Amino acid sequence: MAISNINQLLIRNLEAFAATRPLLVNIADDGFIAQYLVQHNVTQLDSYHSNYAEYQAAKRIVNPRIKSHFCVEYQAKNQHDMAIIHFPKSKAEFSFTLAMLAQSMAKDATIIIVGENKGGIKSAEKLSSEYLEFCHKVDSARHCLMYVGKLKASLPHVDLQQFYKYYSIKVQEKQLKIAALPGVFSQNALDTGTEVLLAHLPKNMSGKVLDFGCGAGVISAYIATVYPETKLSLVDVSALALHSAQTTLTLNQLTGEYIASDSLSNVQERYNFVISNPPFHQGVKTHYAATEHFLAQIKQNLHKNSCVTIVANSFLKYAPIMEQAIGKTQTLAIEKGFAIYQCELNNKIEKNN
Repeated sequence: MAISNINQLLIRNLEAFAATRPLLVNIADDGFIAQYLVQHNVTQLDSYHSNYAEYQAAKRIVNPRIKSHFCVEYQAKNQHDMAIIHFPKSKAEFSFTLAMLAQSMAKDATIIIVGENKGGIKSAEKLSSEYLEFCHKVDSARHCLMYVGKLKASLPHVDLQQFYKYYSIKVQEKQLKIAALPGVFSQNALDTGTEVLLAHLPKNMSGKVLDFGCGAGVISAYIATVYPETKLSLVDVSALALHSAQTTLTLNQLTGEYIASDSLSNVQERYNFVISNPPFHQGVKTHYAATEHFLAQIKQNLHKNSCVTIVANSFLKYAPIMEQAIGKTQTLAIEKGFAIYQCELNNKIEKNN
């Protein structure tokens, strides 16, 4: 496995990362963790991830000194004296991360921040001023930057609810309340792709429905409101998204099953309907593999007459993939730069007008 640019920058600074209780925050493992443990003889290295795929990768490392965590709010039993943080794609998520970690860090703990130049890392000093005494750039390489800082003393405890954004939407005369944490897709408003998708859902939906890449739960909230007899499973790779989706459904007095999964890795059941506005960005890069893998594998989770409906930017040609992996696929609509693709296994497709 090739070592990422970010981890190459970290590896060349390994000697500077001496700590008694180090914490890695959303650092994808491609060899860095093993090299860290060779360089530093720590009793335990904690690795926190909000991304389930990265969490699973960290768990596969066979070493009793590594303890991996997947959750929304990380809370340590014993405080850490150093944290190495991958600067997230959302600047608001960076502030959330620092606020969340404050209660798990020892006094004068060292904070290392690393990220790609084009990913917003240059704003780390400004964004961290509320939480860090200082934040200075200490190295740059491979189109990445690294900053070092120290947490301020006596930072107040921050409640998760302080970071939620709430808004209301009206779709097809249905009023819904939406809740989203930083870093979750469409945190501030209904996105155009989902708006187009909701206007072209299958009609008379019933049975089990899979919402793949559920984000803040907008699609599921709408389906459950219009078709209350459906049983919803909401899948996402992000702990923040799943927490947001659950909060959204609760706000609307709805329920669902929430599944943390790397694509379909933890999806076991078969579904009558699969609905998705699949992500195609991973960090700052355009990334199609997750969606293509989902479309290639989803047939194993379908019944004989199931229906798959997705929305995608019109330049993303997913129809041939669906055609090959699932069955005959129709383009139901092309609106506002988005296309609606639908495949029903018995080929009797009927859209909701």
